[in-house]
Amino acid sequence: MAIALRYAARSDVGLYRTNNQDSAYAGPHLLVVADGMGGHAGGDVASSVAVANLAPLDDEAHGPDDALDELGRAIAAAHDELLARSEENPELAGLGTTVTALLRSGNKIAMAHIGDSRAYLLRDGELAQVTTDHSFVQHLVNTGKITPEEAEHHPHRSVLLRALGDFDLDIVPDLSVREARPGDRWLLCSDGLSGVVSSETLAATMIELTDIETCADRLVELALRGGATDNVTVVLGDVVDVDGLPDGAAPSTQSHVVGAAALDRHRPTVGAGTPAARAAEHSAAARARARAEDPQAHAAEPTPPVEEDEPEPSRVRRRVVGALVTLFVLAALGTGGYLAYGWTQEQYYVGVAEEKVAIYQGIPQSLGPLDLSTVVETSDVPVADLPAYVQDRLAQTIRATSLDDARQIVQDRESEADGAS
Repeated sequence: MAIALRYAARSDVGLYRTNNQDSAYAGPHLLVVADGMGGHAGGDVASSVAVANLAPLDDEAHGPDDALDELGRAIAAAHDELLARSEENPELAGLGTTVTALLRSGNKIAMAHIGDSRAYLLRDGELAQVTTDHSFVQHLVNTGKITPEEAEHHPHRSVLLRALGDFDLDIVPDLSVREARPGDRWLLCSDGLSGVVSSETLAATMIELTDIETCADRLVELALRGGATDNVTVVLGDVVDVDGLPDGAAPSTQSHVVGAAALDRHRPTVGAGTPAARAAEHSAAARARARAEDPQAHAAEPTPPVEEDEPEPSRVRRRVVGALVTLFVLAALGTGGYLAYGWTQEQYYVGVAEEKVAIYQGIPQSLGPLDLSTVVETSDVPVADLPAYVQDRLAQTIRATSLDDARQIVQDRESEADGAS
């Protein structure tokens, strides 16, 4: 069975911003969304650099085993270029971008992800979010501090723990490989869509509108109706069985670039003149009049979204640097000091969760509300069935050198439980 992608890409500046800092690419083998950050042109540059480094992968030169390595190398090259550009041009200091990319190789799809842009998969009528946001709020959800519903309105929901930028740190994207099945529909988007349109509405729209171009247009329209305070970028990819298509119906192989990386990057929003756009204009005008009449009284009011001509601190500084400062504070904790949050998330240990033996990723410490570990696997072994000395060890946690080592430790505890019973 021969697999191919049918795809569509859209990007809109939104109702409040004056420039589009998102970039996206869609081609026969590659889908990419990058949400740039950095204020005056920095976000434009960052997302464009990410797309430029990934676009050459859109061919059949790599096999399934090589696709992940290719994605990782392209993202590393983009990181190096962002560092170099920031050093050459101080005005670009603080630029950064998210990256979510799918690379098809045969009937497999390799995925790389960093930041809070998202990938969703619609399969058999069910929509699932495939990526996990690298954000402070997502960490609070993962550790049970807040609910997903609370996360949607959390004041720090835009603070990222990982992004691709001019930070001289090891940038480690999430990498995975999945099967490509005919009938699958992939959605890659910036938070300009996912932060405005609910997952239920996304699913209903993707199911209802089978034409991929119409569906992409509708998703952007929904974000604009919702207010679209940020840039809105959408990439859709349908997995099709080429052998089952009628003659002349093969998917196009022409690639599409949209957003900041495109030649028409200065396109105005398609939502101009809509009720939502008029409301945005009225709101901005009202704020401007109020500040002009009484600047002191409105000095503490929230500022509107950062636009390219605003001489404010770059957006990436607000979203990433604050989190990085917190993470470097974490470097002073524990035994010997940890270099960065990324290092902690490469560690594993065995402990107790819900009175059963469980594997944790991270380290058994916390900073205020921020836990530095999450449960990744829970066994069927009740802690109460184990000898007392083993229960004590688990209460203190048992360090593992890797996930496989942690699983072996759990198996050993299972044997001890069987021996005690």
